[in-house]
Amino acid sequence: MHNTTAMLIELGAIILALGLLGRLAGRVGFSPIPLYLLAGLAFGQGGILPLQASEEFVATGAEIGVILLLLLLGLEYSASDLVINLKTQYPSGAVDFVLNAVPGALAALILGWGAVGAVALAGVTWISSSGVIAKVLGDLGRLGNRETPVILGVLVIEDLAMAVYLPILTALLAGVSLAGGSLTLLISLGTVAAVLYLALRHGRLISKAVSSDNAEMLLLVVLGLTLLVAGIAQELQVSAAVGAFLVGIALSGEVAEGASSLLTPLRDLFAAVFFVFFGLSTNPADIPPVLVPALILAVVTALTKIATGWYAARRAGIKTAGRWRAGGTLVARGEFSIVIAGLAVGVEPRIGPLATAYVLILVIIGPLTARWTEPLARRLTRRRTAAQAAVTPAEPAEVVRTNS
Repeated sequence: MHNTTAMLIELGAIILALGLLGRLAGRVGFSPIPLYLLAGLAFGQGGILPLQASEEFVATGAEIGVILLLLLLGLEYSASDLVINLKTQYPSGAVDFVLNAVPGALAALILGWGAVGAVALAGVTWISSSGVIAKVLGDLGRLGNRETPVILGVLVIEDLAMAVYLPILTALLAGVSLAGGSLTLLISLGTVAAVLYLALRHGRLISKAVSSDNAEMLLLVVLGLTLLVAGIAQELQVSAAVGAFLVGIALSGEVAEGASSLLTPLRDLFAAVFFVFFGLSTNPADIPPVLVPALILAVVTALTKIATGWYAARRAGIKTAGRWRAGGTLVARGEFSIVIAGLAVGVEPRIGPLATAYVLILVIIGPLTARWTEPLARRLTRRRTAAQAAVTPAEPAEVVRTNS
């Protein structure tokens, strides 16, 4: 009875604190993710007031938060949209991987974390935050801009790449043999292909089977189906998050819209719990030793993300200003980086503090680069043009000679 009472008090305090932090972030036009991470650091091991009774419940809520994040992300895209994006944006996706995953892998090798740590940190630095970026685009009124489809295309390719990357990482972390890892990857790819095929050919039938005019029934069926598929995917050593993402892709039309509106509040609640839980599992004393590497990595990968967006927008024929806006918008990292780090901490504990510091830095810088990269680039271009004009010597005046 005492444990139950303590758990209720702690959960009430956590949820109330999350609400107040979210309200504060909304008033200043800021992403609440860094505040959630800081709250987790404050109430975790080594924090100001460590939680005890509610830790197991919060851990379960965090897993549900990841599943709902990926489900809602999948609901935003149809299978046909994904296929079109893959056909048109795959060169940008390849450039994105090389420019942003390689710095993370090199940093892990330099820090002596080995091959598995390199694969994990490569994922942390590679994937942009779809949630933060979507919020920034809405706040800045850029949803109708010409570069926005390019930004979304890069994000979609990253999200699809997770269907391949996460099973590989999970197999490596579990110490699975090459044959076992290959089998896991084949299962993952086969699952993705099967879901895309069903969504393209029979998406209407799936949506019709799930559809209901009763909001309560729709919520229960979609949520139950998602958790069931996520659990089966986890049992097959395929990420539960990927399973949830595929469920979201398979649903379309009015069902997707209805499920999205019903599940968004739940997603926001459990996603906040997820970020808090990651902070809870990180000792604040472990962050200062990795703060300098995290800052260096954040600066390098912020620049490489800007280069990625610039290249992708240039391929799409976007003008220079839109290219800079696309690059600046892609800088923010968030949910996927934390998911990957959360998987890897069991093998390399130091990746947790580094990922926390890294995400904190870029989730703060990301909205700023989205707003200021293009004006800053324009100003620097004007100054450079003016400087070149001042340095270039004037052409000598033509001398007119007359015969005397």
